[in-house]
Amino acid sequence: MKKVNVYLAEGFEEIEAVTVIDVLRRAGIDVTTVSISNDREVKGAHNIPISADKLFTQLDNMQTDMVVLPGGLPGTTNLGAHEGLSQILKSFAENNKYIAAICAAPSIIGKMGILEGCNATCYPGFEEYLMGANPMGDLVVQHNNVITSKGPGTALYFSLKLVEILQGKEVAEQLKEGMLVQ
Repeated sequence: MKKVNVYLAEGFEEIEAVTVIDVLRRAGIDVTTVSISNDREVKGAHNIPISADKLFTQLDNMQTDMVVLPGGLPGTTNLGAHEGLSQILKSFAENNKYIAAICAAPSIIGKMGILEGCNATCYPGFEEYLMGANPMGDLVVQHNNVITSKGPGTALYFSLKLVEILQGKEVAEQLKEGMLVQ
């Protein structure tokens, strides 16, 4: 079974996190929500609390197929400041493992140089932080092992792309049809 870690920091964009969690679990993917703080309860940008499955310190973060970074502010800033998560992202990039980021979160991997030479997208206004990337206007962009998306309104398409990558196009199409996605 494919495994995905979705990292949550205070101020994350709720639609982006919950949509990814829901759609991936519908596809039979083992999703673990991970709080980067010392508390399992993490409040989103709109004060919606989510109880994470694990604390960052409680799991082997390398034993997963993909990491997902929801955007939102100050969630993106908080994720970007977490040294342990930065190490995970560097290791994933070096080992060509999947890194997915939406909204402002592509700026995290952009500042780290992970997007160098990649096509990528992000929330409008954050393009300057996609260091070395080729900013695209598409809703969802995959460049090798990196998947980026624009923002809250694109979370469903982003999630379906992640399903396609991990479970195949047929599973993604079945979900799309079952959820009445145009």
